[in-house]
Formats: sequence, structure tokens, C-alpha cells
Amino acid sequence: MRPNKLTFKHWLFVFVSFGFCQTLYAQQDENQNWGQWRGPKATGASETADPPIRWSETENIRWKTLIPGLGHSSPVVWGDRVFVTTAVKFGPKFEPIHDNAPGSHDNLPVSQRHKYVVLSLDRASGEILWEKVVNENIPHEGSHHSGSLASASPVTDGNYVYAHFGSHGLFCLDFDGNIVWQKDLEKMHTKHAHGEGSSPVLFDNTLVINWDHEGQSFVMALNKNSGKEIWKQPRKEVTSWSTPIIVNHDGKPQLIIAGTDRVRGYDLATGESIWECAGLSANVCASPVSENGIVIVGSSYDTRAMFAIKLQDAKGDITGSKNVLWSRTQRTPYVPSPLLYQGKVYFLRHYQGILSQVDAATGAEEIGPFRINGLGDIYASPVAAADRIYLTGRNGVSMVLSHSEMPRMLSVNRLDDSFSASPALVGEDLFLRGKQHLYCVGTSSPEE
Repeated sequence: MRPNKLTFKHWLFVFVSFGFCQTLYAQQDENQNWGQWRGPKATGASETADPPIRWSETENIRWKTLIPGLGHSSPVVWGDRVFVTTAVKFGPKFEPIHDNAPGSHDNLPVSQRHKYVVLSLDRASGEILWEKVVNENIPHEGSHHSGSLASASPVTDGNYVYAHFGSHGLFCLDFDGNIVWQKDLEKMHTKHAHGEGSSPVLFDNTLVINWDHEGQSFVMALNKNSGKEIWKQPRKEVTSWSTPIIVNHDGKPQLIIAGTDRVRGYDLATGESIWECAGLSANVCASPVSENGIVIVGSSYDTRAMFAIKLQDAKGDITGSKNVLWSRTQRTPYVPSPLLYQGKVYFLRHYQGILSQVDAATGAEEIGPFRINGLGDIYASPVAAADRIYLTGRNGVSMVLSHSEMPRMLSVNRLDDSFSASPALVGEDLFLRGKQHLYCVGTSSPEE
């Protein structure tokens, strides 16, 4: 089917229909917090936020703060605090160290030492309250030219913030910027030396780190208060960048990880494998989403795959079984993760401006897909709130679509930055982390 077009020049109507197994996280008040990658339910959606529809460098920008260094990690928000991570080059330059991993290409050579930094900002003003250097070193690998050495998003429970720099350390900090504990997980060797990016996930007292790379992969559960290992399970998968999710099924939390070739479900308490399903591609980046006892995963690299898994009675290898509710091999996501909003799944083809929408339970695609012209490459995952869909491109352009029976383009917004990090939505605020600045888009102060 030929994609329909949405352009800068015309406010076009798009003919799409947008329409209790609950994903678990650090317990969050949705009105004030976006405490982890992909938000309160790890779906990319907020049921309570109501951010602006239109903005520019001169309209609806509450504040704009320069962030040192480079990072593609998304901001997390808790109460009056915003947290981001970054990697900052410093010191004299030296002869570039080029990655010699098999298949290396388009990578940035390492020619300086780096500081790995966690920042806390005041939500109302954008003032940097503290800037904590948690490690300094010469990176053993660089990253793809479109990546960064601070791509994993932090997670917070309202008392502590957990910052994961992969090979460069895992750190627990209090809200005053003091390091409570830290852990060295040794060195990760990623495919093509393209960099690291899986974010930590948190439930109750358990913090989970997934470590898929070209060496011995594993997944590890830690006590969030002490950093002590609870369990560690080896994994057969190689490099992936997907962030796990935690889902409550039949009263028990399951850890679900999408990796190269297959997706697996683990008992969060013990780390024991519950089920697995083959069918994904290599180089999995997109994170799973879950709702109503259904888990949806997608990938697009050497092959294209997307499918939905029913958790009820899922045991052992469920590949090709009745637990696979639907599957597709067209226009599947690569870098941006899917958005799950009010029973519908929205996803972008690879990292391009072709948007699809399917029913989460059936996979039915009633109309579409839709070509979204003007966004450029899209690394940021789509988000949703207040019956609106927000899409952001690396060229500084964001588009807002209505979420209704007959949706339409609501706005095209441009900022003077490049955006690879996914947005955060809290209250009346939209937080956009660019290559240079962190923006707070909003029309009133958080206290009003």
C-alpha cells in the first residue's frame, strides 16, 4: 500500500483510527513523574500529561539549558527534579584510537579522555543544581557517529537516581548528588563497536541490568539499596540495545527482554526462564511494550519482524504456538521503540518517517501507513498524551498529530538543535533533550 503523505505545507487530515496485565516500575505518581525510559508504564504514553501543541525557540519554551558533553539518554523527571546523563571529553588530544572490532564502520575515533556525568536540574527554572562526575577514563570503544557514550537513560524511585554508563560503571546517587554505591560490570564489546545503550529498569527493591554483547551476555538483578547481586543469568543473545520491561502476570512480576533472534520472559524473583519466542532480527534496538496480558516486540535490521505474545499459559519455547497472537514483516521498527496508547500500537519504519498503527490485540491495520515528511531520521521514540501523538526528528523538527477518529496534523515545530533522545511528558511540560540543550516546553509554571 502506498503511504499517505503529511507535509509541512498542508494541514492534511490523515484517515487513521486511533482508538489487566499492568507493566511495573518504580512506583510513580503519573501527575508529577516520568521516572524511567518510556515513562510511567514503559509504553511511551502518559494518561495525565497535557503538554503544549505548538512551540518554537520563541514560543512556549519555559527554559532552555546548555548540557555539557554529549548524551542521547532521555531525561527522567521526579517532582521538582530533572535528571540527565552525559559524557564529556576533556584533556589533551592524542593520536586517535580506532575501533578494531569486526565490521567496524562509521565510528567516532577516541582521541580524548572522558568524564561520565550525572546532572540534576530544577524543573521550574532549568538551573543545574549539581553536576556529578562519577568516572573518568579513556573509552575502550567509541560509538557509531550517530550515537554517544551516555545513551542509557537513568531511572529513579524518588529517593535515588540510578545512572548506567555500561562499561564505565553503574552508579546509585542520592538527590544531593552523593554516590551511595557503584558497581563495575567490566567491559562490554558491542557489535561493530557501535556503542552501548540498554537502560536499567526498576521494580520495588530490584534493579535489572541487561548486558547483551559480543562476549558472554547476561542479565543481572541487583538490590537497589546496596548494589548487591540477587541473581545473574547467562544469555545466548549477542549485542542488542533494547531496554527490558517488567510486567505483572498472575500476580508475579516477569522480566521481559527482546534480544537478537528471540524474546524471553524471566521470573523477576529468581531469574529463571519462563518462556521464549524466536523470530526477531539481529541488532535489536526497540524496547517491548505491554498491556492487558499482551507483549509486543519489533525489530528491523537484516530482517523485519514484529509480533504479539499472549502471556497466559506461556511456558517454554512458544515459537509458532497459539501464544503468538499476530505477526507482521512490513515497516517494523528499528531504532525508535513502539508507542502503545489506548489499545493501539504506533511505530515507525526502521528510523524513517513512515508511521503505522495497528490494534494491539489483533494486529489489524485498518488504514495507513502514513508518510510523515519533514522529520528527517527519527531516533527518538514517539510519545503520547492528551489524545495527541508527538514525533521528533534528528533535524530539530517535532510534529503533533491528533488522536481521534479523524486525526489531523496539529502542528509542526522546529528548534535549533538535533534530537535523538526520546521526550518525557509530565503535567503540562514536554522535556526535549537535544544534542546541545535540554528544553522544557510548557505554558505555565509547575506550581500553577
